[in-house]
Amino acid sequence: MARVSQEHLDARRRQILDGAALCFARNGFHATSMQDVLKEAELSAGAVYRYFSGKEELIAAIVSEVLGEVREAFETAAEQTPPPPPDRLVAAVLSRTLALRENLTVDGQPAFPRLVVQVWSEIPRNDGLAEVLREGYGSVREAWARIVRVYQGSGRMRSDIEPDHVARTMIAAVLGFIAQQALFGPAPVDVLRDGLRALMSMTDAEPDAAGSQVG
Repeated sequence: MARVSQEHLDARRRQILDGAALCFARNGFHATSMQDVLKEAELSAGAVYRYFSGKEELIAAIVSEVLGEVREAFETAAEQTPPPPPDRLVAAVLSRTLALRENLTVDGQPAFPRLVVQVWSEIPRNDGLAEVLREGYGSVREAWARIVRVYQGSGRMRSDIEPDHVARTMIAAVLGFIAQQALFGPAPVDVLRDGLRALMSMTDAEPDAAGSQVG
């Protein structure tokens, strides 16, 4: 029997995950059946069950993959000297995450933001998925906190703020932006980048009547 290459196996796994992601984004986790996934992926039951035992494994694999990509991107950034400022870093990571899934659309709109919201809605009733998300979220928070400590150590960011507080805030900004896309339609990542840049430019000084800053 001819051996199947790793490239073929990876491509088949990708096909299954993309098909499942489209189904979950379109109809939600509970309204999606494995038969729906088989049809979307255009594969037989045997081909799919060779990789995943059911919907639980599929959604956990999708979540783990995305959070793993984000964590690795931030860990790589933390090793740069110096790491990019927050506005550029967030924009680069989010742009890459969206670009990797730009081929997945539902009703002509990007599927990824809708998929994220569907995952959130499943958390309260799915302990296994909640644990996957907690672990992934924790690893992303720690990666962000490492970057904050580098910022603080180089004097680029004030040092009297707990790094984890900054990490949580940056993650909240990204998740909020994704939620807006799911609710109100696509928006360029530049919107988030520019908003963060404007907030980063603020100082404690109050403007005088002429509009200039006074200390």
